[in-house]
Amino acid sequence: MELQQMRYVVAVAETANFTRAAERCRVVQSALSHQIARLERELGARLFDRTSRRVRLTPAGEAFLPAARQALDAAERARAEVAAASGELRGRLAIGAIPTVTAVDLPNALKSFHVRHPQVRITLRVGSSDELAEQVRQGALDIAFLGLPPSVQPKGVQGRALARGELVAVVAPGHPLADMAGVDLHRLAKEVFVDFPAGTAARAQSDEAFAAAGVSREVAFEITNADLMARLVRLGLGIAMMPAAFAPELRDVQAVELSDPPTRVEHLIWSRLRPSPAAAAFLGVLDIREDQLPEGQRPHDRSALEG
Repeated sequence: MELQQMRYVVAVAETANFTRAAERCRVVQSALSHQIARLERELGARLFDRTSRRVRLTPAGEAFLPAARQALDAAERARAEVAAASGELRGRLAIGAIPTVTAVDLPNALKSFHVRHPQVRITLRVGSSDELAEQVRQGALDIAFLGLPPSVQPKGVQGRALARGELVAVVAPGHPLADMAGVDLHRLAKEVFVDFPAGTAARAQSDEAFAAAGVSREVAFEITNADLMARLVRLGLGIAMMPAAFAPELRDVQAVELSDPPTRVEHLIWSRLRPSPAAAAFLGVLDIREDQLPEGQRPHDRSALEG
């Protein structure tokens, strides 16, 4: 079993297409298909179901994929550790963030890190808190910025709370609520809402507050993109709930302060395992120093390698 075969499996799983996977891996499709077939023979199981319309993982493939990713990450981590021991920081830094992160200036933090460590490959993935937390647990992401209701704590990861803030209602200019202050949730519940999808942490922040107030509301539009939410609000199709610190970044909408606002807590999380050299360096950019990490997670704590 070779690392290159694992890379091909991961590429096919992520693109759901052999042609696109080959393009990503910069090989001809026949070579990629041959290596995956060879791996399947070695494992004694098919990893993919192939039809003319789609490619999807078999149960065996679903079981193999996380281990393959871990093996690839471990190999890259090993190279990065050797480079770090020689005083050179390189490797990968995979970061996840919710679209409404405000506790840090993430673009400037990324720029600062890139200037200091140009050999590190930085990737950024935007998604929901639940998805990002799971990807950190699986090792697909090194670090993630989440926004959670106060009642929820990230599980299976290390991290810290960065900031706590209130939500505001976001309405179109000229909306009857636009010039009001101290609006309560009972009044808001009369409006049609644009919100994040049900079941996500971003949606739970508002849902829990309305439930605690004893009122229900209509969410007609479930959106994952904050800019698209703002566009629908501007067109008068509904109102939205947004973090007060993020609302000023939205154009041509009016933020309305609430008398009983929902709140959210922004968290920074990383793996329970020792951070990679690149991840530890990025935590340093955020003023989370090595000596502030738990024992066994500090980059120069040899017990983490020996234990």
